[in-house]
Amino acid sequence: MSFDGVSFDVGRVRRDFPILSQKIRGKDLVFLDSGASAQKPRVVIDAMVRCMEERYANVHRGAYFLSEAATEAYEAARAATARFLNAPDPRGIVFAKNSTEAINLVAHSWGRHVLQPGQAVLFSEMEHHANIVPWHLLKEDKGVELRVVRVTDSGEIDLEDLEAKLADGKVGLVAIAHMSNVLGTVAPAERIVRMAHAAGAKVLFDGSQAAVHRRVDLQALDADFYVFTGHKLYGPTGIGVLAAKLEHLERMPPFLGGGDMISVVTLKRSEWAPPPAKFEAGTPPIVEAVGLHAAIDYVTALGMEAIEAHERRLVDHAMRRLTDIEGVRLLGRAQDRGGVFAMATDYAHAHDLATLLDRAGIAVRAGRHCAEPLHTRFGVEGGTVRASFGLYTTEAEVDYLAEALTKAREFFA
Repeated sequence: MSFDGVSFDVGRVRRDFPILSQKIRGKDLVFLDSGASAQKPRVVIDAMVRCMEERYANVHRGAYFLSEAATEAYEAARAATARFLNAPDPRGIVFAKNSTEAINLVAHSWGRHVLQPGQAVLFSEMEHHANIVPWHLLKEDKGVELRVVRVTDSGEIDLEDLEAKLADGKVGLVAIAHMSNVLGTVAPAERIVRMAHAAGAKVLFDGSQAAVHRRVDLQALDADFYVFTGHKLYGPTGIGVLAAKLEHLERMPPFLGGGDMISVVTLKRSEWAPPPAKFEAGTPPIVEAVGLHAAIDYVTALGMEAIEAHERRLVDHAMRRLTDIEGVRLLGRAQDRGGVFAMATDYAHAHDLATLLDRAGIAVRAGRHCAEPLHTRFGVEGGTVRASFGLYTTEAEVDYLAEALTKAREFFA
């Protein structure tokens, strides 16, 4: 099928994912939890197995064939990640174990050593806990102020509130989700960067959701820090990415100490290796980096524009099918949004509803999705059921979910 002139064959794509061919409780699997962790295509699985079977050794220090091959593969993953993000320099790509660790790295290393008491970190009401809790810790340690930008009733960043909270020039860092993991809201990233930089603040984007669904161009965006995680991008768990301007990494002290992040060690002092090695202490995620590289190559071959066009069509379809179901309230109606739909019901607890949907073969997430302040903002204390799409999601699966939600109300009535 073709969306906006961009071709995307979702049926062919689904055949690339072995897990989607199985049945759950006798029903075809309808996997709608990609926002938590996406499924893996065969090419990623095969690349990781091949690495372990044919090219595995520790990296950077071995003067033998397997180590040199593994080092080449590991650094090739870094270069591929830089190309994927259109980052200006592969040395600005630091591998962590996930987005959470990458944000903590910035908070611990940049925040503790660059921000001063009296400065502020600004984040929004729609952040994942991974983009809230590190700043709480920084406040306790450094005495920095925390400012929170409001989210509108439609689930969008209140840009007037953002402007007001930047006005005094005391904000040192703006940390915002590029795409909400609950509302699906896509933040106006370019505008946020311009506003923040004009006020003298640096910008960090949590791209855990956005990098999966949208093409990210860091040179055009001009963000100071950008993080995402491999397992949501159809790659493995255990690897995440911090993409940062090299000037910041050069100024920052290490996050962890150990092997491979040093240039000199004596019994009395250590000197650090240049970035990115300075931030990658110990044996790195070698096999996971190979898997991430394969995942990046996979989505790049499909085309991020084609993936986005397919998912925009899905979002439009889901908005039509999910917004008028009796007893179901959809959180957020942002104009620019991705394939994440959090729903509160007036007839069942979120966990009970998710359990019932599982009986129909539908995998969704239930709870507050590591975004408790956002649920409080929308008056939902008991949690929501969240359906989140991947590039393999179909309109038929959205229809099946809508029908199951309708039947669920009858069941719980």
